[in-house]
Amino acid sequence: MQLAFFLNQSRCSGCLTCVMACRQWHAPDHEAMNWRRVEIIENGIFPDLKVSFLSLSCLHCQTPPCVSVCPASAILKRKHDGIVLVDRDKCLGESACGQCREACPYGIPQFHPRDDFRMGKCDFCHDRLDQGKRPICVDACPMHALDAGPLDELSKRYGHGAGAEGFIFSEEARPSVLLKGKE
Repeated sequence: MQLAFFLNQSRCSGCLTCVMACRQWHAPDHEAMNWRRVEIIENGIFPDLKVSFLSLSCLHCQTPPCVSVCPASAILKRKHDGIVLVDRDKCLGESACGQCREACPYGIPQFHPRDDFRMGKCDFCHDRLDQGKRPICVDACPMHALDAGPLDELSKRYGHGAGAEGFIFSEEARPSVLLKGKE
């Protein structure tokens, strides 16, 4: 099984609730990294402007390039659900390495000074999954633009969309995300 995210770009209003929910869930007591981000995509020329939003986190790729380049074996892909996790104790940090960020086609890995510049990224809220809950970003989205679950189930529900404004699907990494572009 491969867990995945779904984003309906036409529903995303760019409110950043998913970003704030993630930050508060993972580090309520101190400054956290943004493991989820919302990109603003502007197209057109005034007065015919169009704005789209793209909410992204780690896409838990089916062939994650970050795993293969990590010299410390600090990044692993779980076999039973496809979640890509980081062992921060093994991570060499940004100044000594940083190869994971260079390898990621989406620039997801981040390095935070409070963690000795060790890598951090979305962990699919695996602690919530163990409780039978969805990732906090999905539950927090007021527009119901996000969903998460097994990739095959999401494909049956939403189709096989891989295109959205501002997103380029990497055939090499094969990100575990389904997208419905802005209509």
